[in-house]
Amino acid sequence: MPIKSYLALPVAGRKDELMTALKSFHQCEVVPAKNQDVLALVTDTSNEMEEEILKEKIEAINSLKMLSLVSGFNTPPN
Repeated sequence: MPIKSYLALPVAGRKDELMTALKSFHQCEVVPAKNQDVLALVTDTSNEMEEEILKEKIEAINSLKMLSLVSGFNTPPN
């Protein structure tokens, strides 16, 4: 189960739009910074293929300026 965290930078003036778009994916949890125009994004998917598909969908969002991976790990199934 891959769990990854990202910093998501919106296009100027479109932070709320980006947050709404990211929250529409059930594998995403979004936390906005209080003093910066940046979002913390945590994804939790079933496998690497699902994670890659989700990442492609996220990168296609028009209000996203930059997505930067901060941390990631994969817990193998028992």
